Amino acid sequence: MKNLIDFVRKGASLLGGAFIIAGSGHALAEPTAGEIHLLAAADVVILGEVHDNAAHHQIQADILNALSPKAVVWEMITQTQAAALSGIDLKDATRVSAQLDWGNSGWPEFELYAPVFAAATGAQQFGGLVPRAQAGEVMERGAASFFGDDAALFGLDQRLSEAEQQAREADQLSNHCNALPAEMLPRMVEFQRLRDAALAKATLHALKATGGPVVVITGNGHARKDRGIPVYLTQARPDLSVVTVGQSENGQVAGAFDLVLDSDPVERPDPCLAFQ
Repeated sequence: MKNLIDFVRKGASLLGGAFIIAGSGHALAEPTAGEIHLLAAADVVILGEVHDNAAHHQIQADILNALSPKAVVWEMITQTQAAALSGIDLKDATRVSAQLDWGNSGWPEFELYAPVFAAATGAQQFGGLVPRAQAGEVMERGAASFFGDDAALFGLDQRLSEAEQQAREADQLSNHCNALPAEMLPRMVEFQRLRDAALAKATLHALKATGGPVVVITGNGHARKDRGIPVYLTQARPDLSVVTVGQSENGQVAGAFDLVLDSDPVERPDPCLAFQ
């Protein structure tokens, strides 16, 4: 693993400095006010991740500790689950994991996320996960059906351009090892739009309830500026200041972000084996 992970501003230095964190996740030096100004001044900070990369989660925890947001929105849990965390010590990994029934969630082991939940202590928790029971219906009827009258607020009443639709379908096919039938691709794109908009809606709920700032914990795909949560936040609330952070592995990450943090990749089996 690299000894250092630097905050890198796309196209420019971060106010003349770098927010430097050790590969182990421990800060080498206290960040200056100038170094964290971009994040601290935002209404919403969206922290991306590769879900099974422990370094990414430790960095998220470090940023949460530095920012002390009023609210944290999680891609991994529903609003019902988030509400159930009220009164629970978020530093008690065993209890939090049990409360969330994490072992049956399908997410990587809770040990990876434990530092992030611990760092969220003191903030109000919100969930942006679409319940599984509704996912199938949405894929059949479209994302707008899930939001009802709020669909227009997030632009879900409008179709993507043909070029954008094709680009997203191609990405879905590639991301699923070219194993999805063609008729599934539009549904997968629509479900991704739903999840992005659902996280944006949860973020607006968190802002209204707490006044912000809000930090969102999510995968890189949802954090990206060109397709993810920021698109729907800007559609609904163009007045908001939103900063999005992507986390790459050996410099590789898809999409556009305000900041990119890099760390070593995790050794993992070939994901395409699952499709064989």
